[in-house]
Amino acid sequence: MADRGASAPSLTEDWPAHPGPILALNRMGSFDWDLDAGLFHMDAQAHEVFDVLPEEYDGRPESLTVRVPPAEAARLDAVVAQAIKDGSENYGAYFRIRCRDGTPRWTHTQGYIRRDETGRPRRVVGIVRDATEELADSEARSVRAAQDQAFRQQTNVVQVISAALSHARTVQDVIDVLKDTHGVRHLGAASLVMGLVEAGRIRLIAEGPAGSFVPGTRITRIDEPYPMGEVVRTLAPRFIESPEEFAEGYPILWPHITGLRITSAVYLPLIAQAQPFGAMGLLYNDRQGFSGEERAVLVALGSTIAQSLQRAMLYEQEKDLAQGLQQAMLPRTIPSVRGADVAVRYRAATVGGALGRDIGGDWYDLIPLPGGRVGAVIGDVQGHDTHAAAVMGQLRIVLRAYAAEGHTPATVMARASVFLHELDTDRFATCLYAEADLATGVVQVVRAGHIDPLLKDADGSCRRVPVEGGLPLGLSAEFGRLEYPVATLELDPGDTLLLCTDGLVEQPGADLDDGMRDLTTLIAKGPDEVRDLAARLIEVAAERGGDDDVALLLLRRRAPRAPQAGGRLQQHVAPGDPDALTHARHMIRAAVRTWGARERADEIELVADELITNALMHTEGSAIVTLRGLEGSDRRLRVEVEDCSSALPRRRDAGEDGVSGRGLLLVDLLADVWGVEARGSGKAVWCEFLVPARA
Repeated sequence: MADRGASAPSLTEDWPAHPGPILALNRMGSFDWDLDAGLFHMDAQAHEVFDVLPEEYDGRPESLTVRVPPAEAARLDAVVAQAIKDGSENYGAYFRIRCRDGTPRWTHTQGYIRRDETGRPRRVVGIVRDATEELADSEARSVRAAQDQAFRQQTNVVQVISAALSHARTVQDVIDVLKDTHGVRHLGAASLVMGLVEAGRIRLIAEGPAGSFVPGTRITRIDEPYPMGEVVRTLAPRFIESPEEFAEGYPILWPHITGLRITSAVYLPLIAQAQPFGAMGLLYNDRQGFSGEERAVLVALGSTIAQSLQRAMLYEQEKDLAQGLQQAMLPRTIPSVRGADVAVRYRAATVGGALGRDIGGDWYDLIPLPGGRVGAVIGDVQGHDTHAAAVMGQLRIVLRAYAAEGHTPATVMARASVFLHELDTDRFATCLYAEADLATGVVQVVRAGHIDPLLKDADGSCRRVPVEGGLPLGLSAEFGRLEYPVATLELDPGDTLLLCTDGLVEQPGADLDDGMRDLTTLIAKGPDEVRDLAARLIEVAAERGGDDDVALLLLRRRAPRAPQAGGRLQQHVAPGDPDALTHARHMIRAAVRTWGARERADEIELVADELITNALMHTEGSAIVTLRGLEGSDRRLRVEVEDCSSALPRRRDAGEDGVSGRGLLLVDLLADVWGVEARGSGKAVWCEFLVPARA
């Protein structure tokens, strides 16, 4: 690599060997070069080395050509490019700049190339310093090779620490890296102290070796005579090269640490966005003094630690915000449901430590409904950020409200889609809504771009339940396709309905269908108790990792402990909606079988169908069909069909060739008893069927 171990160029080449007017001998600054963004950030000392004022510099390396001649810039670019191409961890180079008054100045730079897990260079962190006086001495040039060798050994340690810090996500992670055997001890330090600035004070977060705590120093004011307060005030590192210098500079602190046999120390400010947010100290017990190279390494290390620590602090703040927001958006409690066992779980994805990614738009909800029914919701708003969570919270609330108002599942989904479309957001959402009547086990399911539900039977087998679906919420309203087909399934006692988001199914490089098959196998082999099963599924999701959130809801229908009266099932049938009539028939058939009246199922379905058809044909509104189980001296099933017309039905003779007029004759023939009741602005035609007693 260029300039490694090579003698420095002669000062007599091209330019005179005298420093410029703003001579920065022994001055050293640091830089952070973001290769992706093309931004070259410098601290105040680096501005002085380049003899540029902060207002003259826009953060782009091209802007430094006013000080770095083209030939020097080309040579420096070649050194950096070669180091990147060779896969080197660092580079060093001498180059010349021209000060604002035209005089030359020798400068030295040392950079540390930071790559991602694929080996691609992402950032360069390093230092620049004035080298005019150094290169003026020919004897200093002759020992550059030996110094570079020692410097490379030190920079290797910095690289190891920097690589470990790149994976640190919390403040404690940073401290653990520095206290690890690959950390400060490889730099020769005996112990580490670190503090963070909080409200004009410094709070210790790392205290060095066991038994080294100094009473009264856990929280100190910045203006107190301690070394960490000094570097925070001055924004400059403090190198203490002997015990005598330590005792003289800090007479209050020194008596408490004499037992540690400290021979030298360095205290570094932790700076981000030109503001100090903390300080750290490395204490040595086997050395005195620091060479220029050692100081350079320690300053660069301090810059790396500051960046990692700030990233960890921001991550913890974002994580706290995300968790609080997520908890506020999800239901605080899940209501107990008579006749069912329910378990819910949520797991946020962790995506490469990125800030704000520990929150998403996945949600679940359980909605108590009239008549002993319950609505189960699972959904996923596009995105992984606070905006997705905010949209999710609003969508969850309106969907709950629409369901509680008594709308059919298809209407609930359509209205939720319109709401999301009118919310002025670019996000869409997938959702699945299941409305269950636990008395009969009839479940009506509507799917909006979401994955299918799963059903675990009482015998332990599990299968995927295909549900014809519509477009995701928001998109269906945008494209004017608000029709959502309704699927009906039966939940027998002991069966478990599982709703989940795709984070539980999708795996990198795997097909969705394969993921669903793997999930059904996992559920079939899992525990029967829903809480244990939910815990097992989340445990597997956590072990697998992944870059998506996981939400799941399990609803298990309990077996009835004893015969119960008053079972009730209700269905709204709109005019001109043949699917609704089909769903009502299916509901009635399933409910009759569940209530133990299988032998009369055809009769009851036929009578109910006739009453519903009459209500739709002879009135201008919709029909509401209600099925009740009645217990008393005998067991009966009661069918009621309510409409908005007050006109009473009348029996008439259809004749031999008539195609209508036989409805009430059929009802009278098949039902054990029937009648008509006034209901507000309309009426209800009802009929009852005697059914065998329960076994």
